[in-house]
Amino acid sequence: MSPTDSPSPTAAAKLEDLRGRLAAATTDADAAARERQHARKKKSARERVEQLLDPGSFTELDAFVAHRATAFGMAAKKPAGDGVIVGHGTIDGRPVAVYSQDFTVFGGSLGEAHGQKITKAMDLALRTGMPLVGILDGGGARIQEGVAALTQFAEIFRRNVAASGVIPQISLILGPSAGGAVYSPALTDFVVMADQTSNMFITGPDVIRAVTGEDVGFEELGGATTHNTRSGVAHYLATDEDDAIDWVRELLAFLPSNNLSEAPAFPHDEVELDVTDADLELDSIVPDSDNQPYDMRTVVEHVLDDGALFEVQALFAPNVLIGFGHVEGHPVGIVANQPLQMAGTLDINAAEKAARFVRTCDAFNIPVLTFVDVPGFLPGTDQEWNGIIRRGAKLIYAYAEATVPLVTVVTRKAYGGAYIVMGSKQLGADVTLAWPTAQVAVMGSGGAVNILQRRALAAVEAAGGDVESERARLVAEYEEEIVGPWLAAERGYVDAVIEPSQTRSQIVRALRVLRTKRASLPPKKHGNIPL
Repeated sequence: MSPTDSPSPTAAAKLEDLRGRLAAATTDADAAARERQHARKKKSARERVEQLLDPGSFTELDAFVAHRATAFGMAAKKPAGDGVIVGHGTIDGRPVAVYSQDFTVFGGSLGEAHGQKITKAMDLALRTGMPLVGILDGGGARIQEGVAALTQFAEIFRRNVAASGVIPQISLILGPSAGGAVYSPALTDFVVMADQTSNMFITGPDVIRAVTGEDVGFEELGGATTHNTRSGVAHYLATDEDDAIDWVRELLAFLPSNNLSEAPAFPHDEVELDVTDADLELDSIVPDSDNQPYDMRTVVEHVLDDGALFEVQALFAPNVLIGFGHVEGHPVGIVANQPLQMAGTLDINAAEKAARFVRTCDAFNIPVLTFVDVPGFLPGTDQEWNGIIRRGAKLIYAYAEATVPLVTVVTRKAYGGAYIVMGSKQLGADVTLAWPTAQVAVMGSGGAVNILQRRALAAVEAAGGDVESERARLVAEYEEEIVGPWLAAERGYVDAVIEPSQTRSQIVRALRVLRTKRASLPPKKHGNIPL
């Protein structure tokens, strides 16, 4: 060996070098990130991953990846990992892929290497059939890298679409998500935002002010409350990051790992089919007056195991109720009109909310239970001009396309087109039940009598008779002959008229027999849903 040659590093030295590099890329980097994020009342990217996954289950990928940019002084700033932590672990013992953006590295912006790390995690999730959870906390495309960064959004979007309906995709927005970055969450199945710390918008307040003159703040424009109550982009408004992460963990308990596997079922004693005291409470829940509301949530909770409903999009379009629950330990999806809100009418937002949820359940083999008390579609020029025809048709499409078990219960009003779109028998429901209080008709009895008996009522008025008394008589006659559940039952449009207290046991019986349901759609590339 030449005197000038230095000895090659030993294996021990290489091992020590690895440990040092790992510490710098993970432990040391996270310590700095924690300090900066905690000052903003936020968790670090790594803390979020560790809290989401089962303790000790996280396997990190690409910890040493760095960007390749050189312009604008980037060559001197090459943090390991390039601002995103990716890998896989488990939640309740089930494999999950995850990525978590680090706002402390270039503001969490997406560069070329950053995007490639995310797409690698997405590819792994799709190949292996495991859910994907993305934790977003970044300011959009990295300006310093130009088109090399921008194109990574397209790579991510394409994979979001490929994975749609194959694996559950969940987006946790725990900071800013701006510009092109918002479209990946929009393509996923569920979006969760934390109050006061999450923001999503295409263009920020400054741009809007410059272009339109509107003066709007971050929270009002794209905060968690806005997207949970007004836009419907988000599915849950978390009080803080802990609540957001807990909600995602609970959500995954209702979903299968992929579209070819069954959703997890929990050990549960076989439900007793005899009517219980709790069941009897439903016999008196519907008020005698058609105009008096009641809480449909109570009906739903009487059917589900332990009365536990995991509601989704609770703050958006509250006139329809959606969520998950269990029946005999098996997950089910719930769609229900809510008479406490807008009398349970269907409007644009409610129709789209319900349609998306039905399609989500159908994609992941989760039976849908539908509870109907709907007086019709919301009338008005606002609804008509904003496309209630096209957008309401999405709900028709969702139910007609679904091949999962469908069980529908009509509790009270089921009028006109709204009755049809709410999972009716002819639209594809496997089992349709009706309570004696059900009113299945083209319209309410009062409106029908005013149209059908207009001349008769005018004659009574002309003769000086009691018009209101005659109207009441005609309404009662119409309700007896047309409005109740009996005409629908005679024609087989409902399979059974049951006592409300029998609802739980009848649904249990229906779901038991439908567990072996087999259905398929005609061969085609894809349908053309009225978007």
